Amino acid sequence: MDTIYALATAQGKAGVAVVRVSGPDAWKSALHLCGRVPAPRRASLCRLTDANDHLIDCALVLVFEKGASFTGEDCVEYHLHGSRAIVAAVLKALADLDDFRLAEPGEFTRRALENGCMDLTEVEGLADLIDAETEAQRRLAVRVFEGALGAKVARWREQLVHAMALLAVTIDFSDEDVPDDVTAEVATLMRSVQEDLQVELTGISAAERVRDGFEVAIIGPPNIGKSTLLNALAGRDAALISDIAGTTRDVIEVRMDLSGLPVTFLDTAGLRDTNDHVETLGIARALKRAEQADIRVFLTDGRVTDHFMPEPDDIVLRGKSDLTGGSAGISGKTGEGVSELLAQITATLQQKASQAGVATQERHRIAMKRANERLEHVLMLVEIGTEQTELLAEDLRQAVSALDALVGKVDVEDLLDSIFKNFCLGK
Repeated sequence: MDTIYALATAQGKAGVAVVRVSGPDAWKSALHLCGRVPAPRRASLCRLTDANDHLIDCALVLVFEKGASFTGEDCVEYHLHGSRAIVAAVLKALADLDDFRLAEPGEFTRRALENGCMDLTEVEGLADLIDAETEAQRRLAVRVFEGALGAKVARWREQLVHAMALLAVTIDFSDEDVPDDVTAEVATLMRSVQEDLQVELTGISAAERVRDGFEVAIIGPPNIGKSTLLNALAGRDAALISDIAGTTRDVIEVRMDLSGLPVTFLDTAGLRDTNDHVETLGIARALKRAEQADIRVFLTDGRVTDHFMPEPDDIVLRGKSDLTGGSAGISGKTGEGVSELLAQITATLQQKASQAGVATQERHRIAMKRANERLEHVLMLVEIGTEQTELLAEDLRQAVSALDALVGKVDVEDLLDSIFKNFCLGK
């Protein structure tokens, strides 16, 4: 492999900038820039000089040997004073070395995967950790990055492989002194794995919402205070407010952090019958987004509407309570009921988030569903008393293959480019 290098910290002026080098000749860069190779895994203060022996910077240098670094390769990190000029000079010095090249986005992490330092779920967890904006997202990403999903898959795979071994004995040594019927033990192993898979499949939707964000749609008739409420929630003028009915035509989004949960509030077009073509399109879009939302907050003026049927988690309030008075009302203008609404939404979403497992991607869902389907077929064959052990073994092999794909052992080459293109340079 080539030796690769890149700025591992953000572009621009900073107190400290880290340049990472990885590959077979990584230590050669230390010899070139520092005049020596510092002791592995011990921070050393070094004078960095260019090819003309001109001082570039005094930097902290960390050297890692193969097998002890993030990538699994020989690696050197240069912790520089973070000026653009210093970073540019170090990158230029590295570019002048033979067989050194600038890393591609995500290439350090990709090498960690290829060298067996991480599995694919941990790579996805790292990507989510880098992108995390709220505490709940960080906690979920850390669990995946630390290998929680990979550990579960390893346990499931071990049980399936044991079941395959039991079946293999009856197939390959049928004329030997071996147990005639192992299906009961195989069924027990299958049910254990299947129960775990079903629990994890149930929690994927919640985990996806924690990772991507929940949505709360504010809906209701025109001029009921939806945009005013959105502005009150956002603490700024996110939506245009007017006494003219039909002002809001498109969906206006405001993203917030509610007790660590990422939540997007949606202000939608007023629901009413109209001959205005553009407003009709806005209402159709409002209904579609409201249907997809996790919670709908319906502001009403007391009249019955055919546009909306509340679901268990939805919240129905009387809008513009500052003008109408009474109970069960809310006013974005005065703030009446706003804090109570936020508390209710937060409690509901926290309950949903508590159901999240460690599988977070649609790819995880597909792989686990495939494995679960194979196990269901195995159990069905066991229950009807099939004597075709080879069929059971083949279904188990396909279930193991699905789990192997989940952690990146097989059938993932077409996924890698898509995953790593979203990584930043230097990671």
